[in-house]
Amino acid sequence: MLRLTSLMLTFLLLAAQGVHAGPLARDRPAAAHFAAVEGPAPGAPLVHGTYTNGCIVGAQPLSGDSPNLQVLRPSRNRAWGHPALVRVVIDVADHVAASGHQGILVGDLAQPSGGPMPFGHNSHQTGLDADIWLTPLPARRLTRDELEGVTPPSMVDLETATVTSAFGAAQVAMLRRAAEHPDVTRIFVSPPIKQALCERTPETDRLWLGKVRPWAGHTAHMHIRIGCPVDSDSCKDQNPVPDGDGCGAELESWMGDTSWRSTGTRPYVPEKGLRLSAMPAACRKLVE
Repeated sequence: MLRLTSLMLTFLLLAAQGVHAGPLARDRPAAAHFAAVEGPAPGAPLVHGTYTNGCIVGAQPLSGDSPNLQVLRPSRNRAWGHPALVRVVIDVADHVAASGHQGILVGDLAQPSGGPMPFGHNSHQTGLDADIWLTPLPARRLTRDELEGVTPPSMVDLETATVTSAFGAAQVAMLRRAAEHPDVTRIFVSPPIKQALCERTPETDRLWLGKVRPWAGHTAHMHIRIGCPVDSDSCKDQNPVPDGDGCGAELESWMGDTSWRSTGTRPYVPEKGLRLSAMPAACRKLVE
């Protein structure tokens, strides 16, 4: 059976949304325009819009040559982010390596100019989001082919709504390091992962847990999010996370609802393409 490459998958998904080869019309999905951008928009790093409707100027690439990290699916060209995000990812990688767990495998950050993606995410549009797999970097460097095809295992048993035996000290250390970084505002994980953190963290040492938020999916990776840069006036932040460790009623409501289990590992595909006309003016200028 032929294996679809990421680029082939992108083409098929765009075609399904009515996107064809040739010049891109303004009424086509904005994802088609931004996915076609190969390099960052020039200029000082600047973020526009929201995490789910925005873009970035002056994005920085996350180098996959770092000794403590490798980027999966490099052909997607989604390893771009605001320099502050890149610093956070490298910090987590270096800390994990120093803790004796090799380093990290990194998933998607953003496209070169951010914007919506044709598949995989609804957010990740402003260079302020990054996916970090909870399986540490292997002892040997992965080849290009391996980076394109490997899929790290889930840390969650969806039938029992519990973490698997693979979720251990390395994963807790990884999540804690990210949560304690001052630039990180939220970390999304599957509800059982949040529950495991609550159960394994002493009552006297839980300040960092509040940033870790339960969400559907995210069974094999953590999704880290940083706040709007201070010099990006047109970037819109989320509200701060609620006070407390998040281990009470909110988590209980997630664990008592089974609907998230059916989407635990299913790739996200936007049902309705965001149009350029609905995006911030500064973002439209990047692809028009």
